[in-house]
Amino acid sequence: MRQIEFLLNEYGESHKNKTNIAIHAVAVPAIYFVTLGLLWCVPTPEFLDYFNVTWAHVFIIPTLYYYFKLSGPIGAAMTLLTIFSIAGVKLLERADISVLYFSIALFVVMWILQFVGHHIEGKKPSFFKDIQYLLIGPAWWWGHWLKRLNINY
Repeated sequence: MRQIEFLLNEYGESHKNKTNIAIHAVAVPAIYFVTLGLLWCVPTPEFLDYFNVTWAHVFIIPTLYYYFKLSGPIGAAMTLLTIFSIAGVKLLERADISVLYFSIALFVVMWILQFVGHHIEGKKPSFFKDIQYLLIGPAWWWGHWLKRLNINY
């Protein structure tokens, strides 16, 4: 079994209840988005400012490498989510909405929802077992869409 299959199956063990799945379908991509938003707000050194690079951009590089190492289709899908997330952050800025406060608020709400989902499920979140499952959540989310599109990951 490939590592991506093992990780997604393992993650899926604590995500079988339909309510929990529905919550995660919204919360997981939202948390990815606001995590990038939070990193976007962290002050950067001058040399990064010169290139108009934020900590979000720095985080994206090893994160997407990790996803592509697991699976090309998952990596491509996560690249798409990343592009939409960065576009969303820029949209918040253009709308003069505080990226920091918006991200903090949505981050808290989405994590509360996920813990509610796991309470309903009756199982602990996977990242309590292994921290890498924080990155597997979005891949699991994409795995559902890729299956529907008959794309093997």
